[in-house]
Amino acid sequence: MEEEVQLFIDDAKEKMEKSMEHLNRELAKIRAGKASPSILDVVSVDYYGTLTPLSRVSSINSPDARTLRIQPWEKNMIGPIEKAIMKANLGFNPSNNGEVVIINIPVLTEERRMDLAKQVKAVGENAKVSIRSIRRDTNEELKSLQKDGMSEDAEKVAETVVQELTNKFNKLIDDYIVQKENDIMTI
Repeated sequence: MEEEVQLFIDDAKEKMEKSMEHLNRELAKIRAGKASPSILDVVSVDYYGTLTPLSRVSSINSPDARTLRIQPWEKNMIGPIEKAIMKANLGFNPSNNGEVVIINIPVLTEERRMDLAKQVKAVGENAKVSIRSIRRDTNEELKSLQKDGMSEDAEKVAETVVQELTNKFNKLIDDYIVQKENDIMTI
């Protein structure tokens, strides 16, 4: 019975870690005024009839804080890459010099910074909801184990462990959100 309880707790921890990975990916998509190749993770290019992530048809780097430079593996991909960036509706206007696609990242206005900070808080709240959902599901599984013969004390101990995990991950989420908001609000 104890092994089964530990499996539920380990499963909950693994799910919470996956929620954190998802949070990190979502936060990476929100630009903080600095050029970061991860901003383009959502861009897919038509590569000979197949939608392919931009990072698989080119190298993306950031030579400075306001520029992204996309070097396609094949020169004939410059046009499709520009179209894909425009289609992704990220607010960028790509240009090219025949060799590379260049994106100049505009400076964020104060109003846009505030909007992005709200977006970051919403993403963080969604992550917290996910963590609480995992806690609820795990606690329900533990209650069903108690009905199947597990002692009430063992269930309470397991619920305490799950609550501690929930608190730990919620604190991590709060820390990530504060850090991302600081990045956004820093000029």
